[in-house]
Amino acid sequence: MITDPSARSDLIERTRERLPGLRLLTDELDRESYRRDETAYLHPGLPLAVALPTTTAEVSELVRLAADRRIPVVPRGAGTGLSGGAAGIEGGLTIALTKMDRILEIDRANLVAVVQPGTINATLKSSVAEHGLFYPPDPASYETCSIGGNLGTNAGGLCCVKYGQTRDSVLGLEVVMADGTVLRTGSRNLKDVAGYSLTQLLVGSQGTLGIVTEATLRLRPMPPPRATLLAFFATLAAAGAAVSRMTAGGLSPVTLELMDRFTIAAVDDWHQLGLDRDAAAMLMVESDLPGAAAALELDGAQAAAEASGATLVVRSTDPTEADWLRQGRRMAYHALERLGVARMEDVGVPRSRIPALLEAIEGVGRRHGATIGTFGHAGDGNLHPTFVFDRDDPTAEATTEAARADLYRAALALGGTVTAEHGIGLARRDYLVEQVGPDAVRVMRAIKGALDPLGILNPDKVLPPA
Repeated sequence: MITDPSARSDLIERTRERLPGLRLLTDELDRESYRRDETAYLHPGLPLAVALPTTTAEVSELVRLAADRRIPVVPRGAGTGLSGGAAGIEGGLTIALTKMDRILEIDRANLVAVVQPGTINATLKSSVAEHGLFYPPDPASYETCSIGGNLGTNAGGLCCVKYGQTRDSVLGLEVVMADGTVLRTGSRNLKDVAGYSLTQLLVGSQGTLGIVTEATLRLRPMPPPRATLLAFFATLAAAGAAVSRMTAGGLSPVTLELMDRFTIAAVDDWHQLGLDRDAAAMLMVESDLPGAAAALELDGAQAAAEASGATLVVRSTDPTEADWLRQGRRMAYHALERLGVARMEDVGVPRSRIPALLEAIEGVGRRHGATIGTFGHAGDGNLHPTFVFDRDDPTAEATTEAARADLYRAALALGGTVTAEHGIGLARRDYLVEQVGPDAVRVMRAIKGALDPLGILNPDKVLPPA
């Protein structure tokens, strides 16, 4: 990769000449604000410049100009990522897609929306709701995260247990490739097996294979208001056993979320929800089935919880109360952040191994003397153990590194993954070989080399150095 200062200055000069209407940030203070995503503990480089295009043609020209000068390009959404995928590269060009935020079409006849990558997830949800439709992908940060960022990481969220991750709602993409070519993948067809599935390959690639400039997304009819159940347990093991019972019983709730005692207290201190603070764990189960079917689904969840030793089970069918409870769960990470420095992880295991994962997390905390608040999407095996440190703790970084390595290996030993929805990015890059093996990484490198032969698209992210 060229680091010649003349190439960098030439990129800025030529960009201003070729794209005079483009907003290009070169002031150091402006560039500094685009240096990091939510992984504040990483130490990324300072971008040479930050471009804020408004059209696909501008993105294409920016990539061509950067490729001609061998300058790395970092695509960026709203900056809410938790893997360092949008972290700046020293002397690189960051392309922030936040100005490309239009909903281009809502096609009710075909249950499809066409959107630009800067569209905020919550904006899309509310817009399609006006048409009686529903966009399922539901990250906890849905009010601030962008569709482009969701596509980059294959984001998950609270509804994954029933509706799947972002990839499951993507029908097609418009993508700027590493040479500036604009490619369209997929279609509006629900069934389309023509050639390789490039759409599925690009979703989750974190900008290392192309830059998404438009997405065709699958919508669903709006389900009824949710019925909600909370179950409290005296031990984490009992909560984990309840999750396993619900899964084995064939239940498919729209959400099946877990919070441990530490997280329950943090959320309740902030939101005053009246949660059982003496409980070691809480499960939140929601059904979006119509009428009596929702009651039957929650009956099954309650039976599984009680068979696993639940100390208290409460149910609510009031939509406002259910929304308060759901928002409390969404804010779990931010509730922990109020207590100190919080560093959230993202491990997953087969759903039947949730009890073992909870036990492993407790073991990691004991071995490293770390305070861990655990919450997450227990229904699909994805938990977010979050290390919490005093703000002036000088050991926080070293403890985190040692503990997260222990955590990752515990998840892998259970047949799991070091990231279920946040992405490998920069933060977990060095663990990819441990999870998938050297042969799989070799194939990934071959794909990267074929689509980005100059290696300019988000280099050093996802794939470890050869």
